[in-house]
Amino acid sequence: MKSKSSSLLAGSLFLAATSAALAHPGAAQANGVACGFSHPLTGWDHLVAMIAIGLWAAQLGGRASWRVPAAFVGVMALSAIGGHFIGVIPGLDQGLAASVLALGLLVACAGRLPLGASVTLAAIFAMFHGLAHGAEMPATSSGLAYGAGFVAATALLAASGLGLGLGTARLSERAPRLLGWGIAAVGAGLLAS
Repeated sequence: MKSKSSSLLAGSLFLAATSAALAHPGAAQANGVACGFSHPLTGWDHLVAMIAIGLWAAQLGGRASWRVPAAFVGVMALSAIGGHFIGVIPGLDQGLAASVLALGLLVACAGRLPLGASVTLAAIFAMFHGLAHGAEMPATSSGLAYGAGFVAATALLAASGLGLGLGTARLSERAPRLLGWGIAAVGAGLLAS
């Protein structure tokens, strides 16, 4: 059991030490389902936040295990429409990084909030990510395909986080919390960069 916890901690520290990937390559590169699907997978801010949503939902359990990720995916998709028309907003990258840090701390501390507050917090975090995705969406008709791709990837990442949360909780009560500290470290690193 101790070696599994050490492995989780080592993996979390590796993620925290890795420099942030450029998550927002520019609208000129955003085209089609494949690009939309790959976008959340290429930047630490999106990748880690969406996995963290699933981890936190697993810790909350019950109806929150599906409502929190569903709220995140739904609000992110709606916010992307706004981001598409508004464009890049000053401070958006700091909001993304802060959402990763906050989600990491929620997982690390096994933060228990009422269902409504958990869903609302997930929705607030999703707005930052949706605005960023939407700002990258191409102005052409392929924007819909791009959007479908990033929504599908987001749902898959959140489901992966949920599965990871349920699986690691079976190994040890501390395992998800160690992952949370790693996620918080990634968020802190993103804020500092």
